[in-house]
Amino acid sequence: MVRLRLDLGYDGTDFSGWARQPGLRTVQGEIEQALGRILRLTEPPALTVAGRTDAGVHARGQVAHVDLPVEALSALDRNHRRSAVREPSATFPSDGPTSTGPVSDGSVPTGPVPTDPASTGSALTGPVSGNVVGGLDVDERLATLLRRLAGVLGSDVRVHRVSVAPEGFDARFSALSRRYAYRVSDAPGGVDPLRRREVVWHNRPLDLGALNAAAGHLLGEHDFAAFCKKREGATTIRRLQRLDWVREGDGVLVATVVADAFCHSMVRSLVGSLLSAADGRRPMEWPGQVLTRAVRDSGVHVAPAHGLCLEEVSYPPDAELAERALATRRVRTLGDVPPATD
Repeated sequence: MVRLRLDLGYDGTDFSGWARQPGLRTVQGEIEQALGRILRLTEPPALTVAGRTDAGVHARGQVAHVDLPVEALSALDRNHRRSAVREPSATFPSDGPTSTGPVSDGSVPTGPVPTDPASTGSALTGPVSGNVVGGLDVDERLATLLRRLAGVLGSDVRVHRVSVAPEGFDARFSALSRRYAYRVSDAPGGVDPLRRREVVWHNRPLDLGALNAAAGHLLGEHDFAAFCKKREGATTIRRLQRLDWVREGDGVLVATVVADAFCHSMVRSLVGSLLSAADGRRPMEWPGQVLTRAVRDSGVHVAPAHGLCLEEVSYPPDAELAERALATRRVRTLGDVPPATD
């Protein structure tokens, strides 16, 4: 077996989120189906992702891994001269419509976490040496796989890079942090129509200074229960490393949000509370007061999904990947399922 790392991005508008769900078009379902068809597998392989995203949320720097038999890569030898065209219908049951079919806008429950064959999250045995896996030179095969994914997948999801994962790599548990951006326009005339899928319009003027002052009360390690959708047995303690706003040249306000992990709806709830404090509807201190109560507050409105984008997932040096994965798993043994993100 070999573990591959996939770096990818997607426009979340027409997806019912990341997590695979029967009858719905999801990012995970689309990529798994594509891999299964291209590699001629009897069933789709299971992807493990760095951060599951909800319906309508975008990603520019998403990371996932998949474990495959080495012989599945060798099968690409027979196919690498085929042009990268859209495949016919799947040969195994699909999770939902094809990439060109109708979509659903339903909300996304968190699906089960795929079970890793290696409990430490380390890459599976190859042997792997340079660009050789199990005696096969994989460079050309992975390049072929990348081209074929581009031909099979819909244009709203792209795998930018496929590589053999370093020893110890786990897309979810090895991650040090996730960086999101949230984009808002308070222009009186509304959002540039060419950016309507990624920028939210707020129909009140927003004070940049108030946004950053209110955000400062939320930084650090806290129980973010007031800003998370409660999950049975899951902890809501997180370390918020960065939350600040800038107004770009076109007037769009962009929040940068960084944490080791995020609980469900956390980023959009934080943004919703800050917008209320920045447009005068709430005092500047209100988001911090909500945080200290550590109870879900009905006054916190979850900001729209389409303003949110996963920009980057950060990992430690290769030599520290396995140790990081083990440490992350230990932290979350308090009855916590690894958290979904916004």
